[in-house]
Amino acid sequence: MSRNLDIALLRTFVAVADHASMTAAGNALHLTQSAVSQQIARLERLAGKLFFRERRTLRLTAVGERLLFRARHMLVLNDELWSAMTERAIEGRVRLGAPYDLVGTWLTPILKTYAEHNPRVEVALVCLASPELIEAVDGGLIDLALVEEPIGASRGESLAVDRLVWVGARAGTAYLKNPLPVSMVAETCAFRPAVLKALDERHLAWRTLFESGSIDATRATVRADLAVTASLESTVPGDLAILLSGERLPELTPFSINLHRSKGKSSPAVAELARHIREGIAAGPQSQW
Repeated sequence: MSRNLDIALLRTFVAVADHASMTAAGNALHLTQSAVSQQIARLERLAGKLFFRERRTLRLTAVGERLLFRARHMLVLNDELWSAMTERAIEGRVRLGAPYDLVGTWLTPILKTYAEHNPRVEVALVCLASPELIEAVDGGLIDLALVEEPIGASRGESLAVDRLVWVGARAGTAYLKNPLPVSMVAETCAFRPAVLKALDERHLAWRTLFESGSIDATRATVRADLAVTASLESTVPGDLAILLSGERLPELTPFSINLHRSKGKSSPAVAELARHIREGIAAGPQSQW
């Protein structure tokens, strides 16, 4: 016999997980703390214990962690279906964040299609390193963020997994130098910890050659064969070479491209852009370099 889930319970559960507090979740959902507590209790009677208290915050149990991803997905489908059934011209403003390297390869065609379908929506694009984007979306400064994170625990929705690879000049020799000259975009680069960990585990000497906050400047040093860098395989420009890992260069861990959404109820414009991003990522990268 088919049973129907109460979407409101799932929305409350996700809000509590995001805020780690029933009081804060109630404020976000315009519910009393008592109402939030009752809804969580109803859901726990179905699924089992979802939270445990750690100091002054709530943390997910193993059952809660398994439920959270599916609950987010169900809320997305619910919101998209609601938008489709009540469809009208979408208006408003969306603040979208992405690292520089994902803009040319992934976001450009997505934004073009979105703008064609939603001409009344203004999109503000913010380019920062992934850790900075996660802070911005958590702080409510941006509505959506497409970020690069190590595979594993993340509050974002994983849309794709890509190899992290070494990149150098074509026919270049920078990778043969000792210490290895490494050019990263910035100290906040999402790849930096993984790259330095891989080098240290192999006891390979390295030195930071250039960090400016500009991906164009980093790629210029690599094109000049002054250094090597690390990039997602899908974002490597055609005039640069992917270097094979081996004796000279250690293997790098793959990364996930994740979509983070600001806490609380999103507008139709935000929900629609999230859908376009999800479908665009599934279609694969279209390099603009």
